[in-house]
Amino acid sequence: MPREVVSDRIRAEQIRMLYGTGRVGVIAAAVSAFLLAGALQFIGSSSSLGTRLWLAYVVVVVTGHLALCRRFWRAAPADAAWRPWALGFVAFSGAEGAMWALASAALTTPGQVDQQLLVLVVAGSVAAGALAVFGTYLPAFYALLFPFAVPYAIAAAAGGRPFDHSLAILFPIYIVAFAVLGRKISANLVETLRLRFENEDLARELRIQKEAAEQANIAKSSFLAAASHDLRQPVHALSLLVGALQGHAMSDEMRGLVEHIGGSVAAMDGLFNSLLDISRLDAGVVKTSIEEFAIQPLLARVCRDYGDEAETRGLGLVLLPCSAIVRSDPVLIERILRNLVANALRYTESGRVVVGCRRRNGLRIEVWDTGRGIPPDQQQQIFREFYQLANSERDRAKGLGLGLAIVDRLAKLLDCRLSLKSAPGKGSVFRIVVPLAHNQVLNAALAPEAPLNAMPRGLILVIDDDAAIQGAMASLLSSWGHEVVAAGSLAEMLERVETSLRRPDLLLCDYRLRDGENGIDVIRRLQSEYNEALPAVLITGDTAPDRLREARESGLILLHKPVTNIKLRATVGNLIRANIGDRLKDAEISGSEQLS
Repeated sequence: MPREVVSDRIRAEQIRMLYGTGRVGVIAAAVSAFLLAGALQFIGSSSSLGTRLWLAYVVVVVTGHLALCRRFWRAAPADAAWRPWALGFVAFSGAEGAMWALASAALTTPGQVDQQLLVLVVAGSVAAGALAVFGTYLPAFYALLFPFAVPYAIAAAAGGRPFDHSLAILFPIYIVAFAVLGRKISANLVETLRLRFENEDLARELRIQKEAAEQANIAKSSFLAAASHDLRQPVHALSLLVGALQGHAMSDEMRGLVEHIGGSVAAMDGLFNSLLDISRLDAGVVKTSIEEFAIQPLLARVCRDYGDEAETRGLGLVLLPCSAIVRSDPVLIERILRNLVANALRYTESGRVVVGCRRRNGLRIEVWDTGRGIPPDQQQQIFREFYQLANSERDRAKGLGLGLAIVDRLAKLLDCRLSLKSAPGKGSVFRIVVPLAHNQVLNAALAPEAPLNAMPRGLILVIDDDAAIQGAMASLLSSWGHEVVAAGSLAEMLERVETSLRRPDLLLCDYRLRDGENGIDVIRRLQSEYNEALPAVLITGDTAPDRLREARESGLILLHKPVTNIKLRATVGNLIRANIGDRLKDAEISGSEQLS
């Protein structure tokens, strides 16, 4: 900010303070003037005409000064308009200084030292009080001090009495002392105001920068949401087509190519899921489901799933047994540990990764590695999005740099303390502290998993505005033995099923359809059409926080593109199996009612 603008702000603030305290000072001076005149009249001052004229002068000056203060607060002038108001206040201060300079001649009897001394004491006290009231703006204080004090000093120097000689010595000292003191007070005030305004400017700039950063973050999220949705569409279609291909007979060479394609699709799926997890966590749509569970099966499952990767990299993956029962969300804890183990394996070139637990103020789950270690100045930065050590070339084989950012967010969501200890060349250990369950014995044994029966067949309605996804989904579901009707909109689907007497067994609908059509509304309309709560799945490639929140609040099962064939097959099979079970139960109830 230019210096002249800062000076205007400081001067304007000084003038506002001057007018704020000036009214009190002016009224106090007027009261002192009337009390002084009354006291002198009481002790026998003979200058009655002079007293009346002087008091009339006091009334005029004080009234004008108070009127000026009133006009100032009504006008509320801008900072740049401070000068005329400053000059007006200084002029009245000078008039008040002259008023006290005339007090001795107007109120006292010549030769009466006691009367003159009383006037000097009162006038000097008023001038000293003006230092606090008018000292906020130095010219206003000087305008009162010098017109009052200088005539007394000159008169004392010209007088021949011993009293005058004393005043001739004391008055210059009085004038210089108060002038210097007023200058110091004014300088301190100016510096205080300068610092205050600089701090206000810094705070304002910080607020602007913060708002700009928030807007940039919103723009980033919107861009990621739009780009993710558009990119997920072809990846989702590709995943479905790979699944459909795997159900056909082909040569070993062709099967190998399909498996390679499937691996690439799975890698893209992992990257998209990381972006989706960040968006869901930022949107606040991830809800915790706290329960008590044994930690060992979860750790064993994670280590088992990463065993092949560790073996391929020539690393050891060791799990130390633990019998603890913890209280947390098992799904989110497993996601945290999977990211930590994957991160440890990715950055360990030789040696091993050890997963173990310690009971200390909760259960400390630790992941140790013998990797390259993390420098102290980067140990906080690795929890930021897209930050990776030693990956300036952005090798996608080393991930996207979101794993630890997700771990940090999940740990905060679960209120679990996350910490890191590392030294370059000596490896790292990540710790997360999970609350222990009060009862370290589970109340009931886990039920054995039910055998997976053959997938039941059914009629599935698929609504997606992407023709490639329609065809791929129809091919994949048909290869699993289902009957499929695919359409790109609600109107098109209603037209295709208009003559069908068969009730659908499942609805699969994309969330964001063409022309602003909403998948939630489409599902509700189809359920209303059949007058039944048909099982339905909402499929989305959107990562926008508000859309994710709306989809979650709909209560529908939500799958995120690209959907893996295993997850889609399990979801479809479970929903159709549950729907068939419900229909059989309804039929049994209906039959028993008829018999009764």
